[in-house]
Amino acid sequence: MGPLPPSTDDRAMWDVWQSQFTLPAVTVADELGLFERLGDAAMDGGALARELAVDERALGLLLAALAAQDLVEKRGGLWAASASARTWLHPRAEGYWGPFLYRFRETIPLHAVLLACMKTGKRPETRYTGVAEWEKGAMDPEIARQIANFMHAHSLAPAAAVAAQPDFAAIGSVLDVGCGSGVYGMAMAQAHPAMQVGLMDLAEMVAEAGKRVAAAGLADRIDLIACNMFTQDWPQGYQAHFFANVFHDWSEETNALIAAKSFAALPPGGRIFLSEILMDDALDGPWQAASFSLMMLTGTLGKQYSLPEFAAILEGAGFEDVRACRSGGGYYSLVSAKKPG
Repeated sequence: MGPLPPSTDDRAMWDVWQSQFTLPAVTVADELGLFERLGDAAMDGGALARELAVDERALGLLLAALAAQDLVEKRGGLWAASASARTWLHPRAEGYWGPFLYRFRETIPLHAVLLACMKTGKRPETRYTGVAEWEKGAMDPEIARQIANFMHAHSLAPAAAVAAQPDFAAIGSVLDVGCGSGVYGMAMAQAHPAMQVGLMDLAEMVAEAGKRVAAAGLADRIDLIACNMFTQDWPQGYQAHFFANVFHDWSEETNALIAAKSFAALPPGGRIFLSEILMDDALDGPWQAASFSLMMLTGTLGKQYSLPEFAAILEGAGFEDVRACRSGGGYYSLVSAKKPG
């Protein structure tokens, strides 16, 4: 029967790879004693972090993942173990699964990584996340190639979904900031023949994107811009700035800097767009966002954000009319805002 072209619905693949966090989230919580403490009394996140001697921010991401699995719940600002957790995961419960889960602490490598992140709040020094390279402003070409391939593979569906959004029909030029493989910018250029697209990233990443741009026959409509978004001036003249899976790599403070640089470079009335998998407003799910946050914790400086959190960042930079909509058949949403004028 043969292969099929990419669609805008890649949920099956996301469900497959995010399943890797299901068991480690539980084994780490079990080793920390989280279910016993929350099974005995409801607690706020800060008090629980102090009791478990873990990083409060990292614990919040773990709690969200456990809430998405219906193992903990948050009411009135306090976290508590669910009935299921009190039945099967409380160490003093007759049905405690701890002895069974214990062996997986050693057989699942992600358990040790996640446990270390809980205790330190810091990402481990891994080679291929790219975050350290973006921080330094330079990247080994081979690492750039691997990152581009990695990003391209999981971005085909959301890129097609974003490009089909009505918001872009009336926009003549878009700067794709932190473009990675260029998959989003190319999808927009292909969907909107009159649109001029700029792909901006570190020089090594732009070189990788340029290979795909040339192969797609889009070199006359896509500008390749080598720029360190943190330390260099951004190009002027684009009507909109687009960020896909960029803000989730960084802290609120760093995202405030990025948003401010975007605001300064956009013309009055310019638009900013973020393609992200959003946390619920209560920061207790859904699973797709919560498990993605665990990946961010183990490899970056960020997390998955909620719309209110993004609104605070964007409005703090001067943007207005912050809103979000699901962008296709997958799990992504498109956050947008406007520069006054």
